[in-house]
Amino acid sequence: MPTPSPAPARLPVPRDRRDRQARVATSAAFFVQGLCFATLLTHVIDLQRRFGLSDDDLLLVLLLVPVIAGAGSAVAAPLAARYGSGPVLRISQAGVCGVVALSGWNDRLAGLYVLSAVFGLFVGAVDAAMNMQAVAVERRYGMSVLTGFHAVWSVGSMLGAGVNSAFSALGVGLGWSFTVPVLVGVVISAVMLPRLYDRDGERATERAARVAARTPWRPIIPLCLAMAFLYVGDAAVSNYSTFYMQNALAASGWLVPFAYLLYQAAMLLARVPGDLAVRRYGPAPVVRAGAVIAAAGTLGVVLAPGVLVAVLAFGLIGVGLSIIAPQSFSAAGRLGAGAETAIARVNLFNYVGFLVGAAVVGAVNDTAGARTAFVPAAVAVALIVVLAGGFQPKVEPAPGAPVPG
Repeated sequence: MPTPSPAPARLPVPRDRRDRQARVATSAAFFVQGLCFATLLTHVIDLQRRFGLSDDDLLLVLLLVPVIAGAGSAVAAPLAARYGSGPVLRISQAGVCGVVALSGWNDRLAGLYVLSAVFGLFVGAVDAAMNMQAVAVERRYGMSVLTGFHAVWSVGSMLGAGVNSAFSALGVGLGWSFTVPVLVGVVISAVMLPRLYDRDGERATERAARVAARTPWRPIIPLCLAMAFLYVGDAAVSNYSTFYMQNALAASGWLVPFAYLLYQAAMLLARVPGDLAVRRYGPAPVVRAGAVIAAAGTLGVVLAPGVLVAVLAFGLIGVGLSIIAPQSFSAAGRLGAGAETAIARVNLFNYVGFLVGAAVVGAVNDTAGARTAFVPAAVAVALIVVLAGGFQPKVEPAPGAPVPG
């Protein structure tokens, strides 16, 4: 693949109180999304016990969410183009909170399937809309800030998991264990999300950043593929790290979930300085380095002789993958005006990658064992190295666009 020309300099522009409010509000949206997602994800085993689901039935429920989430992401694009991503985000995040709370009180199997489908629809819309807002903030600031929003998502996710662990130890009922953290999310959303950019504010950030008059489609392809390959790796870790620890390494007790915990913690720690690295070296070199680190970590999982090496390898995967998703959205937002569709389509490949990863890694796990199951994930992540140049495409500014600063 030929190396693309560097992107035009992203000149800083004056930031006022309104921009700072939008940045804080967008951070709040990422936090609440991470909190709600982890609250539901960490209760999956409890829901399986409540409804007596087999492993295959549970897998069907879990796969239903990303399939419907893809539709939610696609629907968010035209709605955001017409009304702005702010209203889409406020409505869909309220929907996510409501569905998660109801999931704790629902006692009907049919209700579980309906709630899972509705959750997928809303979560896809939230993922797309909050990244649209994040791109608008980044445009206005004129420098990389988007990775920091994803770091806030990781904080909310870890808090949601921690609350579940504490409530389980205290014997809190399943309904309240779902509802209490969601209520916190509802309050944060109600207070902060009205401060998001409105539609005119988003359009103003496009003019300030001097993006192209229209969004070209060809440069989106490497971003979509990189997002898909990233989530093949993430699906392998999320779905099979505990299975790997138990079956490939015969780990027991607290060590079994520790691999996934370190993966998430490493991802958070790497995202904190991620924007600084992008500002200094540019997105393409940072994404390329992340892909190399993630591929090395995944290969380490395949070859690990013991628990210590395996856990450290999972941490490397988290470090390497941490930067790729936020930079995919950032690059999509730099491609042109009206980038809602570009961002939504890049987000769609989040779910494509997760579905493919769960299917392929699961099939290899069933036929060749837990250790070999990570080989296709290693190959997928390594392919991002080839695609990294697409994160810094050459985009011509719109004719007559005002020069910021």
